[in-house]
Amino acid sequence: MLVLAFDTTAAACSVALVKDGAALAHIRELMDQGQAEILMPQIEEVMAAAGHAYDALDRIAVTIGPGSFTGVRVGLSTARALGLAAGKPVIGINSLEAIAAAVPEVERRRHAHILTVVDTKRGDVYAQSFTRDLAPCAEPVALAPADIGGWLGEKDVVVTGDGTAMVLEHLQGATPSAADPLPDAVVLARLAATRTPDPAGPLPLYVLPPKITLAPHGGKLRP
Repeated sequence: MLVLAFDTTAAACSVALVKDGAALAHIRELMDQGQAEILMPQIEEVMAAAGHAYDALDRIAVTIGPGSFTGVRVGLSTARALGLAAGKPVIGINSLEAIAAAVPEVERRRHAHILTVVDTKRGDVYAQSFTRDLAPCAEPVALAPADIGGWLGEKDVVVTGDGTAMVLEHLQGATPSAADPLPDAVVLARLAATRTPDPAGPLPLYVLPPKITLAPHGGKLRP
């Protein structure tokens, strides 16, 4: 199965073309903003490097959030446009699951659960826990770091994601993972290859509403 996958929900832009689990081409650039400008050039570069046309794809994979509001919208709109143009199904993957899936098998087997925590840039974290086999234990939430322990309960966890340092002091006995703390397109493609496409296509997973600052006068034009 040939899968084009990309993530723009976090502090990077990651694109990969993966065939039967093996990466044919992969680009990743760390960046806090600007994914909208760089995503399509990266996709074109990956496709050219692998020597494949869009009509050869079996599916397209994209992270649906939670993460940067703008990043979620950029990734989803690009995936939908490419899917429509190429006539290929689009698979949406929870970004917290994609991060959890990167935790090495040896770390997973040492713990009963995986906790993914992502910095919202608002002083709290997006969080979701999974079994060691990546089954979700609950829906994603946004919590203050100090509230993580009460929400999680007494679970034996390995913690991953770029919010790990924010929550560790509030989780007795938790172990930080050595895994990549950001979503990676190769992992995303492998997950998407196991999913059944939804004819309606993927929907965004925001968890928190967008942070909007009103212009002076509430954005109204002056008389």
